[in-house]
Amino acid sequence: MISKCTSTEAIILAGGFGTRLASVLSAVPKPMAPIASRPFLYYVLDSLIAQGIGRAIIAIHHMASQIQSIGNYYRGMEIVYLNEEAPLGTGGAIRRSLNFIEGNKALVLNGDTYLSVDYEQIVRHQSATRSDIVMALRSVNDVSRYSLVEIKRNGCLKKFTANGELGQKGLMSAGVYAIRRTLFDDLNFPMQIFSFESDFLLPMVNKIKIQSYLCDGYFIDIGLPEDYQRAQTELPELVGIHCSR
Repeated sequence: MISKCTSTEAIILAGGFGTRLASVLSAVPKPMAPIASRPFLYYVLDSLIAQGIGRAIIAIHHMASQIQSIGNYYRGMEIVYLNEEAPLGTGGAIRRSLNFIEGNKALVLNGDTYLSVDYEQIVRHQSATRSDIVMALRSVNDVSRYSLVEIKRNGCLKKFTANGELGQKGLMSAGVYAIRRTLFDDLNFPMQIFSFESDFLLPMVNKIKIQSYLCDGYFIDIGLPEDYQRAQTELPELVGIHCSR
């Protein structure tokens, strides 16, 4: 049974350029890519709403106005847009967005990936383990597109590699995190424009407490044309939406 995550806010990273999808999608930002006639971002927001999350911070940059067209409320969820005048990188976008969180922690999601997971369990795991970050991990047969992660017996991260080898099976970061609001400030982390994975997680993996949360739910990353096409049928079927083409 999925828990309700009523006291938690979400940060959604939606500022990327989507260059790998340019051959099939150039007129809209990647999070607004149509999936069975609905923007992909709607599926992400619906998953949050279904679990009781009522407020989201969306970090935007590329074709920002199209994402802002969703409005300040979506199905009762309050949405705050943070428009980056210049790209801040995933880390910079998270750091800035955390300043607008009302509680002491937030979920962080990518605007171009979808993961079926119990968000409340991730948040509870972060509290129970007193971790700086909880990272959702998923086993895949080929980690070359993703971050390869190794964990210790107690579930803490042991090693973080920006990319695995082609055809290598292992645990990957599924792009969902629970993060303490004051994490970067408490560490006196100097960077404002940076990659969350390469510039922060990779060098900090053994300096802060990063706990894993293993999950096996449905995952899709629409960053490549073939996966974008696969999402057209898989994602609507998963959530029970049937749209005419």
